[in-house]
Amino acid sequence: MNGPEIAISFAPGLQVFVEPGRRHRARTTVVTDGASTLGHVVESLGVPLTEVSRLLVDGRETAVSHVPGAGETVEVEAVARPQEVPGAPLRFLLDVHLGTLARRLRLLGVDAAYESEDIGDPALAALSASQRRVMLSRDRGLLRRRELWAGAYVYSDRPDEQLRDVLGRFGPALAPWTRCTACNGPLRDADKDAVREQLEHGTQRTYDVFAQCTACGRVYWRGAHHARLQTIVDDAVREFGGAAVR
Repeated sequence: MNGPEIAISFAPGLQVFVEPGRRHRARTTVVTDGASTLGHVVESLGVPLTEVSRLLVDGRETAVSHVPGAGETVEVEAVARPQEVPGAPLRFLLDVHLGTLARRLRLLGVDAAYESEDIGDPALAALSASQRRVMLSRDRGLLRRRELWAGAYVYSDRPDEQLRDVLGRFGPALAPWTRCTACNGPLRDADKDAVREQLEHGTQRTYDVFAQCTACGRVYWRGAHHARLQTIVDDAVREFGGAAVR
């Protein structure tokens, strides 16, 4: 770049994205090309716009389309938590690397679509737009795609921390045990006789309370893993609200 020089600062929560040579500085100097938008400049420094709430130029809120001028001072603010997502019911789309997070969100009754195969960034972005879902990903390149309806970076690679991150950022309503963890479809109570053919003999003898997915037909009961799943539910409800049932 060879153009106007600006000074830019990033909120503490955004420092993780900034290249090491510029990280944790009160301000860093950037020479722009005189044509790129401020949004492009911010992303070129490593920060996805999905993580930005406001851009302040010389103290005034400015659009991402603004072309920086020489001597301007830019402040980049992080999204507030909980973050509001207006314009559609709060629903999520997760990429191929976030399968465990998708299942845990579904366990809590959160609408979380998930692609178990890598369909590619363009297809994911188009799906986010067509279904108006918030794209959750650790792929910064995916989150920079303009087709996205909305997106959010998942900061941790540990499922427990990922779940707390998403719940704390968006505050979705929790309705545990109401969604199929396999396909995201709604669950309904099921009569034991109606699902008997799908059960092994040991399950038939041991359990009497069942639920079934109205979309894929999968049957659920309080099996060997129920206590572990109940702990996940209880912890989430205790911290983020909702009604723990079953």
